[in-house]
Amino acid sequence: MFRFSFSFIFFAFCGLNSVLAQIPKGVVLDKIIAKVDNQILLKSEFELSYIQAINSNQEFKAEVTNCAVLEQLLTNKLLLAKADIDSVNVDERQVEAQLDRRMEYFIAQIGSKEKLEAQFGKSVKKLKEELRKQVKDQLLSQKMQDNITAKVKVTPSEVRKFYNSIPKDSLPFFSKEMEVGHIVIYPKVSKDQKILTREKLNDIRKKIVEENEDFGVLAKEFSQDPLSARDNGNLGFFKLGELVPEYEAAALKLKSGETSPVFESQFGFHIVQLIERRGNQYNSRHILLKPTSSSTDNESIIKSLDSIRTKIIRDSIKFEKAAKEYSDDKMTKEAGGMITDSETGSTKLIAEKIDPALYFRLDTMKIGSITEPIPYRTDDGKEAFRIVYLKSISLPHQATLKDDYQRIQFATIQEKKNKLINSWFNRTKGEVFIEIDPEFKDCNVLKGL
Repeated sequence: MFRFSFSFIFFAFCGLNSVLAQIPKGVVLDKIIAKVDNQILLKSEFELSYIQAINSNQEFKAEVTNCAVLEQLLTNKLLLAKADIDSVNVDERQVEAQLDRRMEYFIAQIGSKEKLEAQFGKSVKKLKEELRKQVKDQLLSQKMQDNITAKVKVTPSEVRKFYNSIPKDSLPFFSKEMEVGHIVIYPKVSKDQKILTREKLNDIRKKIVEENEDFGVLAKEFSQDPLSARDNGNLGFFKLGELVPEYEAAALKLKSGETSPVFESQFGFHIVQLIERRGNQYNSRHILLKPTSSSTDNESIIKSLDSIRTKIIRDSIKFEKAAKEYSDDKMTKEAGGMITDSETGSTKLIAEKIDPALYFRLDTMKIGSITEPIPYRTDDGKEAFRIVYLKSISLPHQATLKDDYQRIQFATIQEKKNKLINSWFNRTKGEVFIEIDPEFKDCNVLKGL
């Protein structure tokens, strides 16, 4: 069975808006075509899923049919229903980060924030709120799938068998690809900057503790945690062990309504106020300030990266070894600095998917060359600098086991995971209430119930 990519969320959002704009007033817009416990499936959701599956460029995808799309959607709904039953959650910060990444991507595609807002007649903030539940459901469904398929692995013989099972005239055709690596260094915040940040937060704390100013008002004004700041600094209930140790230790020393001294975590400096505690859960709010690096700190990073680049060019050290030794990017350093495709796990990046600004720079480079230090913003919004290495370029070609092993291996794993998810669905579907519209009576999705 095929699987929908995360891009479906925005595709569906955009598609639904354009479809609704063309429907005359007075016409029934939608209907429920399935229920899975407390989850509902709408006809519009099904139709947009079907269109997305047809138009998707997924490699090695299976034949798309109404029943296959329905089964995929029902599986996702069952995953969400079971997540609710089993009290499985995702961190709201993860949801917010994913929404921010989506918005940044779509703004880049459309051209500007103003153009995006003009196209939909809504602010970016409003668009994010309308997408929030879909994004959260997607992350929750993925978390459930990851729990089910965590132990799935494939052997080289299974990869070869999968590849040989594909008719030669059906092998996917890959466009231009690049292998790209980078060495990233984050600014090291100076001791003086940390002292200034701590003093500023201490001043805010005095306003709360000594001058009885409202914690929530000050959180909205000063906190650099955007998700909680707009809600008066509130984080909501968390179980023990779910937040960083420094935060939890500070919060649990307090009585309800008390405000902690300033403390430091990996995110910056905080003050926290305990709202309520219930057994092994607690509700709190905080104000976060992040110390910033100075221009002197940035100049030091640029000099360090220049020095690393020179060593690599002079062949005093290999790029891969330099990445493992010097890079601050935990996602790539152990892989020798190589950037991988988040969907396939391959080090070969499709040219069209590379950030345009980076691609135009890479397109002028020779294989084996390295950029000078350039500014870089990480997926979670951190400012940094990096040098970028162009390892190889692959021209458009039909998939081969030799040249595209990573991608074929990924597809093999996905097929094995899909079979496991299908097996889970068939075992679990009898545990919850499922009802399907008679329109889909010919599909055998619920066979055996």
